Amino acid sequence: MEPMMKRPRTLSAAFVRTVNRPGVYGDGRGGRGLSLRVHRTLDGRITKTWRQRVRIKGQLTSIGLGPYPEVTLAEARQKALDNSRGVLLGQDPRGRGVPTFAAAARRTIELHRDSWKAGSPLPEQWESTFRLHAAPLLDKSVDRIESADVLRCLTPIWNSKPAAARKARHRINAVFRWCVGRNYRTDNPVDRAVEALPKANGYAPTHHRALPHGEVATALRAVRRTTDMHPAAVLCVELLVLTAVRPGEARGARWDEIDMEAARWTIPAARMKAGREFVVPLSTGALDVLERARKLSGESLPVFPSRTGGPLPESAPLRVLKRAGVASTLHGFRSSARSWMAESGVPAEVAEACLAHVPRSKVVQAYQRSDLLERRAEVLQEWNDYVTER
Repeated sequence: MEPMMKRPRTLSAAFVRTVNRPGVYGDGRGGRGLSLRVHRTLDGRITKTWRQRVRIKGQLTSIGLGPYPEVTLAEARQKALDNSRGVLLGQDPRGRGVPTFAAAARRTIELHRDSWKAGSPLPEQWESTFRLHAAPLLDKSVDRIESADVLRCLTPIWNSKPAAARKARHRINAVFRWCVGRNYRTDNPVDRAVEALPKANGYAPTHHRALPHGEVATALRAVRRTTDMHPAAVLCVELLVLTAVRPGEARGARWDEIDMEAARWTIPAARMKAGREFVVPLSTGALDVLERARKLSGESLPVFPSRTGGPLPESAPLRVLKRAGVASTLHGFRSSARSWMAESGVPAEVAEACLAHVPRSKVVQAYQRSDLLERRAEVLQEWNDYVTER
């Protein structure tokens, strides 16, 4: 394990040059949202990139300012200053170069190609879906596409061709998640479009089997006793229970998302259901789980690696629950946590924010941006204490 590095109040050229511990390092209160993101790749290399968080049209947005050392600290600060001034003048510092939907679709397909088997028909199938069911979007700039545009694509097939509609929704959604992750958009128009569609024929909502919240502590102890299972899978289940994140978000956790000192886990937009970056406050129990995970994996691997070193497969945490005799799905623990929050008097907007549910009210959205992070931290610590000290 690498020695802890003291965080500077503001960045210095020497610190930027020598820091090699993965994490996000801010440039202090006067840094205009500038930060240095240090990442270790799977082959052990350290990469450093500049990011700036600015509010554009009411939305907090992260902008890439380039890699270090190609962009020096002084140059990054000047870019951040120029961007901040531009925002005050009503300009969008992300500038031009926003791709069309067709170009974004091609990039999304390429992103997924490595995970598909050689010779898989999926690339051609995705392209066919876009030609047949997203044709009105293809030539539009992705930042100009609205929910109504997506709605016009899905409505004709929503009930008449439900299988095709599901694929179209999934694939169009993947493109916009890519766009949000690369700051071409601040929202995903597919979510609102689907809300406006009629109930699909034969559709039944999925209900995830969940435990009463009073039984979660017993279940968590049973999980921890499954010593014959893959340790990373056991720890993944523990973190999922304590943070109330979705199963895929827990399995896909990476060390460059985790800030142990600040007790924060920043899940990038590309891995979130809503397509927006989400910060998870880490309770004392969650930090303990991560410390144990770091001893297993080191910081050059996923937080919860498979036995071969790659990402943990979806089936691994499920096998832990089965072996532990826990009568809940992984997703069901979110329902258990939400039920406990309701009975504990946690305000609805705070509880929904803990689960990364996107509020529809602009008033609630503004409130959440302002001060809910610390309140969420308190709630998740209380949930931690409830399920670990009983």
